[in-house]
Amino acid sequence: MGIFSRFTDIINSNLNSMLDRAEEPEKMIRLIIQEMEDTLVEVRTTAARTIAEKKEINRRLANLMKASEEWERKAELALNKDREDLAKAALVEKAKLEQSAEALQAELNHLDEALTRGDADVARLEAKLAEARAKQKTIRARHDTIDARIKVRRQLHNPRVDDAFARFESVERRLDAAEGELEAYDLGQRKTLAEEIDDLETDSVIEEQLAALKDRLAKARSQKEKKS
Repeated sequence: MGIFSRFTDIINSNLNSMLDRAEEPEKMIRLIIQEMEDTLVEVRTTAARTIAEKKEINRRLANLMKASEEWERKAELALNKDREDLAKAALVEKAKLEQSAEALQAELNHLDEALTRGDADVARLEAKLAEARAKQKTIRARHDTIDARIKVRRQLHNPRVDDAFARFESVERRLDAAEGELEAYDLGQRKTLAEEIDDLETDSVIEEQLAALKDRLAKARSQKEKKS
């Protein structure tokens, strides 16, 4: 049994409401689209039959008009030959054909109205189908997003990831311990004689540079005072 019972159900349907009530929205929208597509095929098939029937009626109508004109010609011929009785008989036949033509024309008008309605129905149905397909894309995108988020959550709660972080922290702790042990060896270590002499030499050089700088500054001040 289909979701919709008739064409108007599709046109008047509220897709948002239907999907909100559905337990499986993705499956529901697929069924809705399938039924809309099937209905669209049916509407177009009906329209195709109507067009074919219209063409057949137009052919029959053209033949009736042609036959009517022929009976009128025969009536004129009969009058020209002074056969009024035959002329009347010909006009009776012409009248019958004209009545048939009027009936066909009425049927043709009815088919034209049906095609106009069918064209409007197809347009409305295609619009509704486009809406349903847009909903399907939205649902699919949301579904893909949820799947991606679930995968991320699974990775975050993956025991193997936790184990890898634990191993990494263990390595860091071992490195910290090794560095601490190395620094511990330097604690309490006194400088060698060579190191102390190097320090004295460095201090001597610095003191000499400082003395030279003071001397230059003193000379500069003295010259400035003389000029003033």
